[in-house]
Amino acid sequence: MSSLPSRSFLVESGEYPFADHWLPYAGGHVHYLDEGHGVPVLLLHGNPTWSYLYRHVIQELNSECRLIAPDYPGFGYSRAPTSYGFTPPEQAAVICSLIDHLGLKSFVLVVQDWGGPIGLNYAVEHSRNIRGIVIMNSWAWEASIPQKLFSLVMGGWPLGYWLQTRRNFFVRRILPRGIWHKDKLTPSLKEAYSRPFSSPASRYPTWVFPRNIRKSRDWLRGIESRLPRLAHLPVQILWGRHDEPGFRPEEMRRQHGEAVQPTQA
Repeated sequence: MSSLPSRSFLVESGEYPFADHWLPYAGGHVHYLDEGHGVPVLLLHGNPTWSYLYRHVIQELNSECRLIAPDYPGFGYSRAPTSYGFTPPEQAAVICSLIDHLGLKSFVLVVQDWGGPIGLNYAVEHSRNIRGIVIMNSWAWEASIPQKLFSLVMGGWPLGYWLQTRRNFFVRRILPRGIWHKDKLTPSLKEAYSRPFSSPASRYPTWVFPRNIRKSRDWLRGIESRLPRLAHLPVQILWGRHDEPGFRPEEMRRQHGEAVQPTQA
């Protein structure tokens, strides 16, 4: 009998004091957290983050609900199958498999960044299994012009590829800029986000995501066309106002209509 996978790098135990869970997947494995009891809450991260993103949420709420936070293959502690492309549709298929594996019923979906289309891909097909949705800076439709320009640079060839794989640009530059309260940008936080991407090869997934802002446009259009299926669900939108150029206020308004005002973050 084969042994379970183990953590491929270490983080401060006080910041991430959780038990590991593993789902074998097509020759790789998906790492996820599963903490607390009560209403299930599925927490989906973006790029270049992992389940560590939700560490404080889990510690605050694990006495009130059950919190499940996976790492996509290529992120955190998850290991991708051979020939895995790290595309958003592939990552979405992984999340569908995890939901089925855990038998999640009537759960709350929490999404951020690429977690939006990855999670809403499931929600539009299984809206009766969704209890409610929390949306942070994200989207679920074909990219806007600023997003396409961002994609051309950060996901382009050869500059974007070089920036991501050789310079680890998302982790070193873009992620720190996205943290408004600079006192939270601690050495341990920087290490937690850089250690999954310690080599040029390991950083490849962080290039695929911005590239697929354009390359996955048909997939994104398909999700957008089915968003009306979610109209009956309660939705909470939390929007960081300083997350540009990726998620401008126009994207927030599209999430829930022109009259919505963001909760400051």
